[in-house]
Amino acid sequence: MAEDRWVTFDCFGTLIDWLGGFRNILSPIAGNQVESLLLAYHDAERILEANGLHYSYRHVLTAGLARAAHETGVALALEDTDLLARKWGELPLYPDVPAGLDALRLAGWKIGVLTNCDNDLFAAALAANLALRPDLVITAEEVGSYKPEFGHFMRFETRTGVSRRNWVHAANSWFHDIDPARRFGITRIWVDRDKTGHDPAAASCVVDDVASLPRVLEQLVG
Repeated sequence: MAEDRWVTFDCFGTLIDWLGGFRNILSPIAGNQVESLLLAYHDAERILEANGLHYSYRHVLTAGLARAAHETGVALALEDTDLLARKWGELPLYPDVPAGLDALRLAGWKIGVLTNCDNDLFAAALAANLALRPDLVITAEEVGSYKPEFGHFMRFETRTGVSRRNWVHAANSWFHDIDPARRFGITRIWVDRDKTGHDPAAASCVVDDVASLPRVLEQLVG
């Protein structure tokens, strides 16, 4: 019997436009400081997640935004500290994602999601973006850690029994996904949406969008 073939994705930043969505949510309160606020939030999130799952992702969103606003001098009302969590379902899919995922399914791939997110926040995103339709989701809340730790990868491998030759991980974040997937020993495709300038040699292949994946997977693994 043929074994299932899986593509796992990071969700927010790869399938869902994390950066553009945050920009839309925060622009009304940050104005022309929104880019500085986004950079400061990004740094704050890494610091908070480095403490492990002492903090839920909802707490990371709230405390991270408060810290970023303080550092950048953005006036943030107390009732708006949970703005990102409250509007989580408003984050949009990248336009290339629905057709790309459909093509992968037609080619016989199963779709997994490994996300640094709480269960309820991912459920809100899924309800607003039905085109995702993952076959399996592994959240930070479930594994008790945040990527780049190996918890998501280990739990996915245990739950599916997939062999690593039939598993490809695709993601935008070099730090959270591509480098740990390299160290974990699985094929990894860097969906380099943010053009961060990290080392492309850490990836098995680099693409610009999810629509490119079916063709690239055929070349990589047949």
